[in-house]
Amino acid sequence: MPVRRPRTLLAMAPELRSRLLDDATARRLCEVAELDPEFVVDDFAGPDAAAALAEAEILLTFWGAPAVDARALAAAPRLKAVVHAAGSVKQLVTDACWDRGIVVSSAAPANSLPVAEYTVAMVLLSNKRVLQLREEYRSVRGRPHDWHLRYGHAGNYRRTVGIVGASRIGRRVIELLRPYDLELLLYDPYVSADQAERLGVRAVALDELCRISDVVSLHAPALPETRSMIDRRRLALMRDGATLINTARGSLVDGAAVTDELASGRLQAVIDVTDPEVLPADSPLYDLPNVLLTPHIAGSLGNELHRMADSAIDEIARYAAGLPFAHRVRREDLDRMA
Repeated sequence: MPVRRPRTLLAMAPELRSRLLDDATARRLCEVAELDPEFVVDDFAGPDAAAALAEAEILLTFWGAPAVDARALAAAPRLKAVVHAAGSVKQLVTDACWDRGIVVSSAAPANSLPVAEYTVAMVLLSNKRVLQLREEYRSVRGRPHDWHLRYGHAGNYRRTVGIVGASRIGRRVIELLRPYDLELLLYDPYVSADQAERLGVRAVALDELCRISDVVSLHAPALPETRSMIDRRRLALMRDGATLINTARGSLVDGAAVTDELASGRLQAVIDVTDPEVLPADSPLYDLPNVLLTPHIAGSLGNELHRMADSAIDEIARYAAGLPFAHRVRREDLDRMA
């Protein structure tokens, strides 16, 4: 039990409060923080927010929280910390926060776990040719078929998987794939060959990774220099039948180019993120049999939100006990974060 309970204000879309905090996590939060667990702010300029902001020492934020800008900070003279119970803080924490010295924490490590698990599942299923087998099994229903003859090229033994980005998620994917009989490649301009070897992967240039991988999995942040890094030329480098997995950001891939390539049937894809975030209704990607398209659900979903809540509560407990955050975000980290 912490020495004191810092005054905390919940900031998020009101309808998400019960999804983030079930009864058990809400009780635990009340043990480490002083707050009204039913009171949620989604507009710092709203009529009910002023009194709460004036007393708040910590903002516990989640999806749908308003940006913590200079106006919000002016109304929160006692504010010392923002604890974000989700991943990226780029749209939430403004320059005004950093300038004032607000300490920031993120549950990105907790959110990285389901993304990595999802990615590993998709790597293994893709090499097993599950998408094609599903379609063909439907088409020959009830009739015998020699699947071993038809899919003699399928399987995960000695396949090559290319990881683009040694981010927190990328490193977790590498860790989870290490026990399998796979060759793991890595492209990351910030990771040396020696560092890659210590991770258990071989560092290669991005073009080479695209050319020789059976699966290319993207885990780089959305930055100006990574926009459309997987462009038409690099897609053309990928071998016939290879799989592109994107659980990172839609902007990493040239949308028109990947749609054309997938429509040709030459490649497979597992696409969890797109640019724009919701594709137009007439996008061919919805219907292509060689594409597994999901609506940005590789990250925390359902009860996995409680893992992020627990991470945030742990951080508040550390703060209350006078300890530094375990998952602090610093201003200088943002250029290399999602």
